[in-house]
Order: sequence, then structure tokens, then C-alpha cells
Amino acid sequence: MMDPDGILQDGINSQAVFSFVLYLLVVVAIGVYASKFSSRGISEYFIGGRKINRYVMALSAVVSGRSAWLLLGVTGMAYSIGAQAVWAVVGYIVIEVFLFLYYARRLRRYSGIRDCITVPDFFASRFKSHATTIRLVLVFIILVFMVGYVSAQFVAGGKTFAASFGLRENTGIVITAAIVLLYTLIGGFLAVSLTDMVQAVLMLLALVILPALIIYDAGGWQVIVNELKNLDINLADPYALTTGAAISALGIGLGSPGNPHIISRYLSIEDEKQLKIACLVGTFWNILMAWGALFIGLAGRALFPEVEMLPGADTENLFAFLAQAYFPPVVFGLVVASVFAAIMSSADSQLLVAASGVVRDFYEKIWHKNKNLSQRLLVKASRTVVFGLVVLALLIGFLAEDLVYWLVLFAWAGLGAAIGPTSILALYWKRTTGPGIIWGMITGSGLTIVWRLTESLRDITYELIPGFIAAFVVTVVVSLLTQPPENAAEEMELMNS
Repeated sequence: MMDPDGILQDGINSQAVFSFVLYLLVVVAIGVYASKFSSRGISEYFIGGRKINRYVMALSAVVSGRSAWLLLGVTGMAYSIGAQAVWAVVGYIVIEVFLFLYYARRLRRYSGIRDCITVPDFFASRFKSHATTIRLVLVFIILVFMVGYVSAQFVAGGKTFAASFGLRENTGIVITAAIVLLYTLIGGFLAVSLTDMVQAVLMLLALVILPALIIYDAGGWQVIVNELKNLDINLADPYALTTGAAISALGIGLGSPGNPHIISRYLSIEDEKQLKIACLVGTFWNILMAWGALFIGLAGRALFPEVEMLPGADTENLFAFLAQAYFPPVVFGLVVASVFAAIMSSADSQLLVAASGVVRDFYEKIWHKNKNLSQRLLVKASRTVVFGLVVLALLIGFLAEDLVYWLVLFAWAGLGAAIGPTSILALYWKRTTGPGIIWGMITGSGLTIVWRLTESLRDITYELIPGFIAAFVVTVVVSLLTQPPENAAEEMELMNS
């Protein structure tokens, strides 16, 4: 087995830095290439003018949904609890198959007809008589959780720089924020989607090659399994977790239909008929990346059984720790780039979603309602808001004490509970009403926060599950008690046509 002494202690390697910087230059070049298109208007800036290719859309949806949570959080979780961590990835993989094949088709069809650019646009168009209230509620919810989400990505970047290049974590957070800001300002949604393809390939290569090397060096998978059993028999048993823990892990997938940075991908695809191919590509990528992260965590636990053996005694440093041990410097720099790719693919998407809520749904549709604002002004306003959100997320990132895994899961839960059940009902149940949507969103996000802050409740299950169920029930009950929209049948027909 490997001796951890000296690993990641040699400071910054120039070859690793060179390959990492090369990756950043490619990303910026793509941003510059896309900047002319993205500056045409907010449709182009926020959803690529609805002209995104099926392969680009599939990889972008998958990669933006996984973020540093997969590379740092899931690997760390597998290290801590063993094979039981598999259930944390099974839930979202299964649910995203449904989203690609059914949910996305209806949403894309309706949004194309009604010219919906954002998620609040969809709800406002579907429930016109309550459009303003729905937009206000949604923008508030998106900002509260999305800024925290972006902060988690910055914290993950800080950890990556600290573990990989020996920088202080706060310095790494600032560098991460600066790179994400520059790139998002320049290119908009098209640049984000194109670079997501590059980032998806980097992430996949790192998550396939690294565990293969570790397992081969250890003498085979059976050696790893035997070592895990010697440490704790439960580490090698995926069924060792309790029923409550299994439900919590599987329930993570409920957040997928409620996170706007994933949903916005469905709005952007050029043709809804391409979603079947997108589903195959996205699911294949999802499975390979998930298994790679799990194998890295399990193998890492066998190699370094005590968490004190990891940099900073932090399980979320495991990925970079093993990568530097097994790869030459140039390749290690690209592996660090893969972590950064995961961070960027989520952070830039989340920033665009939050900015679109402020500019499209508040500034244009509420503050300047009935005014014809120029597209140039709206794009400029969008970039200004992105800058302000990065500064706010950066400040929160400095104060963040939770692990990246839990920071992301909390934001994922808040958005998933508010938007997931309400969007499903809005797409599939014609009896859904505006008040039902409003109270469902408030219930879902509010219960998520209360559940997370109450230790006795938090110990029962993951806050997304009760939040999602409560929002669904409240939306149905309030809808049955209120007057249905007059045009409900017509709206549903648009989605079914």
C-alpha cells in the first residue's frame, strides 16, 4: 500500500500548474467564441436561443447537476460509510431518466410555444392571473438557495486548490470565484453548455482511469474488498444501512425536477424529438461518473483507513490526494482541472439561473412591466447581476463551515422541494391552480429550512423528502379549494400536442 508521507506536501508543481492553466485558457477561449452570440439578447444569454444540440444538452444537464458534490462529496461519503453510498447516486440517475423522456418533452414543448426563457416564466405563463406573485415567490426562493449553492462550489474550489497546489483555502476560494465570474460574464449559456462537454470528458476520464489505477496497484478489486471487510464488515455491504438512511439517500433524486440549472437545459434543446438520444447519452455518463466516484472512495478507505492520513483530515480531499499520488504532474493538473470543471459547470449555470430570476422575472416582468426594454440593456443588466451575485456568494463562502456535501444537499433540497412537485403538477394536472402553486412552493422551501435547522427532525430523514411531500400535498389541497384557471384545458393541450 502507498505511504502517504510527502504526498501533496511538495508544493506547487510547475507541470501540473501548466496543464491546469492550459485547461483554463481553453475554457476562456470558448467563452470568447460564444460571447458574440450570447450578447444578442437574454434568450441567447440564458438558454442559448433554444438551439442547443442534443449531445451538448445531455452532457450539460448531467454535468451541471453533479458539481463538486460528486467528485468531492460522494467520494468522501463512500470513504466514510462504504458501499452504502451507492444509494445516494441511484436515486438521481433513475429520476433523471424520467425527466429526459417525459418531463422535459412537455416542458420544452410548452416553453417553445409560450416563449418561456426561465422557470418562473413557465409558471407565470401557466397561471397568468397569479403571475406577479409567483414570480416574486420564485425569485426569492431561487436567490436564497442558489447563492448558497454557488458558495458551496467556491468552497469546493478552495479545497481543491489547497489540496492540490498547497494554497490557502481562502485564496483558492477567491481564485475560483474570479475564474467563474470572468467566464460566465463573457460567454453566457452557449459558452457554459459548450464547455460542459469538455468538462464532462475530463470528469469521466478522471473518474474511470483513477479508480482503475488504484485497484490495479492494490492487487485487484477483491483485495480492496477484503481490506474493507477487515476494517468494518459493513463498509463492503451496500445493504447495511437502515431503512431511514436508504430512503434519505434515494430521496436525493427528488431534487432533480426542482433545480432550475438542470431544468433550463430542457428549455434549451433545439428539438424535443432529440430528447430520447439525450437520455441515452446523459444516463450513460451519469452511471459511469457515479461508479467512478464510489470506487475512488472505497479504494481510498482501504489504502488510508484513518481520516487523519488525508490532507487536513478531510474526506473531501481524497480525490485530489489520490490523483497526485497516482498520476504524473501533467496529468494531475488535468485531474485538478476535472474537479474545477465540475465546480464551474454548476456554478456558472447556477449564476445564470439566479441572474435570470432577477433580470427577466423581476426587473423586466415586474419592475418594468409593459415596457419594451432593449435586449442590449437586459444583457448588460444580467452581467451586472452576475457580478453582484458572485460577490455575495464569495462572502458566504468565507463563512461556510459545513462540508461541501451538506451545503450542496441543503440548497438542492430547498429548490427541489419548492419547484419539483409544483412543476410536475403544473405539467401533468390541469386542476392545478396559481394559489396551489404559490402555497406549495412556500411550504416546500419553508419546511426544508425548518427541518434542516431542527436536529431532532434532521436525524429522521433528509429534509428534501418531507419538504417535497408536503409541497405536493399542499399544492393539491389548495388547488382543489380554489377556482381552476379558465384556460387549463387549452394549456394542457399545448403540452400534449
